[in-house]
Amino acid sequence: MYLYKNAEGAVIYVGKAKNLRSRVASYFHEGRWEDSKTGTLVREAVDVDYIVVANNKEALALENNLIKQRKPRFNILLRDDKTYPYVKLTLGERWPRVYVTRRLRKDGSTYYGPYFPANLAYRIVDLIHRNFLIPSCKVDLLRFHPRPCLQYYIKRCLGPCVKDMTTPDAYQEAVHDVKLFLEGRPTDLSRSLHTRMEQASAAEEYESAARYRDLISTVEQLQERQRIAAAEGDDADVFGYHYENGMLAVNLFHMRGGRVVDRREFFWEDLPEFAAPSDAEPSIDHVGTAALGSPAEQSSASPTTGPFNPGEFFSALLKQIYIGQPYVPRNLYVPVDFEDRETLEDLLSDQLAGEGGRATRVNLLVPQRGDKRALIDLAGTNAKQSYDQRFRVLKPNTKAIQEELQEALSLPELPKRIECFDISHIQGAETVASMVVWEDGKMKKSDYRKFIIRTVEGVDDFASMREVVARRYKRLHQEEKPMPSLVLIDGGLGQLHAAAEALESLEIINQPLAAIAKREEILYVYGQEKDPIALDHHSPVLHLIQLIRDEAHRFAVTFHRKRRQMRDRSTELLEIPGVGESTTRRLLEHFGSLQAVKQADPAALSAVVTRGQAEAISNHFRK
Repeated sequence: MYLYKNAEGAVIYVGKAKNLRSRVASYFHEGRWEDSKTGTLVREAVDVDYIVVANNKEALALENNLIKQRKPRFNILLRDDKTYPYVKLTLGERWPRVYVTRRLRKDGSTYYGPYFPANLAYRIVDLIHRNFLIPSCKVDLLRFHPRPCLQYYIKRCLGPCVKDMTTPDAYQEAVHDVKLFLEGRPTDLSRSLHTRMEQASAAEEYESAARYRDLISTVEQLQERQRIAAAEGDDADVFGYHYENGMLAVNLFHMRGGRVVDRREFFWEDLPEFAAPSDAEPSIDHVGTAALGSPAEQSSASPTTGPFNPGEFFSALLKQIYIGQPYVPRNLYVPVDFEDRETLEDLLSDQLAGEGGRATRVNLLVPQRGDKRALIDLAGTNAKQSYDQRFRVLKPNTKAIQEELQEALSLPELPKRIECFDISHIQGAETVASMVVWEDGKMKKSDYRKFIIRTVEGVDDFASMREVVARRYKRLHQEEKPMPSLVLIDGGLGQLHAAAEALESLEIINQPLAAIAKREEILYVYGQEKDPIALDHHSPVLHLIQLIRDEAHRFAVTFHRKRRQMRDRSTELLEIPGVGESTTRRLLEHFGSLQAVKQADPAALSAVVTRGQAEAISNHFRK
């Protein structure tokens, strides 16, 4: 392994070579600097570091880790922040819960997945709620609460948040069932449920026996579906791409049980300016800007010729997607061959065996004809459509944006209504708040609300946000109106937690809540603050959230400006002897502005106030 570093000591390129002396020297051969892109790397590099490894497989794994950690400018980087969804069972907690997550952490929890399509993970968690009564709430379970939430009353939770609502033994029994269910051990689970059903029936606990009977039915139905899917074919991932004008779109089809169950899109508009030479070929191929032909023509291009090197690109992409992942499908179909394909194939096979997976080998294939080649061409055609959608700025429909927003923020349902809050003030003066509403694809101005902050003095955005969110949803609860699909906060973690505290004080839990930070444009979802979401700046979801956030900011600033103007006008008029608040209000309502009051003569003023007040006002402004 070798690492080029710039003057600041930052790693700008990571590569691997069997002969390090020959590889590094090749960068400085006469004529290399004539290429501006290669010259950029060589001019920036002031130092080279190296790491010796035992074999090619270790080199692949180390290269992947270094690229992910250092993010070198001249390496191909996986720009997509989207990851596969998992179901998380928090076995480290006193009362374990289940969540859908896209981040694997060493926190004592057990993770199951990945699941395709993404909504399958949500359906599984919903099934666990309905049948095993294990919750996904964010309530503090280290202490007891006075009463349970709605989930308990609709029989989707055992109620561990309230003392004596359930017992540790009963809860652990449900957790054990969930564990067997998620581990794919339906036979063991069914046998255990049959035993408990018979015991409950013998004890004449017929309600419990009926619940066990329904669980057995659900488990057996799921088991039958899995048998059918397994008989239909193997798992495979299929790649296709479209490259044009220096921009690239890649489509990844996930096939499970012989059927396409999900599609994943990747985009690059700033591919690295440099591509490493191979050991066999000393020439340097760098990413060009000329457009290739159709997806099929692109896919059949040689991996070492042309302005764009697809072989080198897919070599880098596959490493970053699959190395270190707990699950890799049996077959990977790629459109082009590349130098270290067989080594990567061996590494991924060993990785599965090391994870305790099946003993079957991972096959990294480059089909040239037949049904498998047709799948790659289909993925390439879809990549072309993705390219047009992204880079030719074709506006997606509202439902597509809603579905993408639901997936990005892990929302339990399709977002139909979003309410967004913002605070506005100048050094704590005239603090106000706004709430704007987005509903079914457009802003609903009739539902906008303004708030004057009443209980907060000075500069305290967190307390102001806590007050306004509490006031809004206390009234909504009193009016028995439904909560929005998402509460969006203009601000960072402080404002997010303040809003969460307000909702908790009203005993409103499991309400989807998120915040968007102004400068970084990072989304924080309540309950997942350690995993902020950085959406691509081209994402229509980010554009929608920015639109709603900017509208809330505009509405708050406009309201604040009017309040400040009224305060300034009132202050000057109140300085005049004999003019009080009611007189000031009448003058401003009649003339429309302070400037018009200043320019009015005593006769015009007399139409609103007494002659004595009119003379006093006129003399004040004349001075």
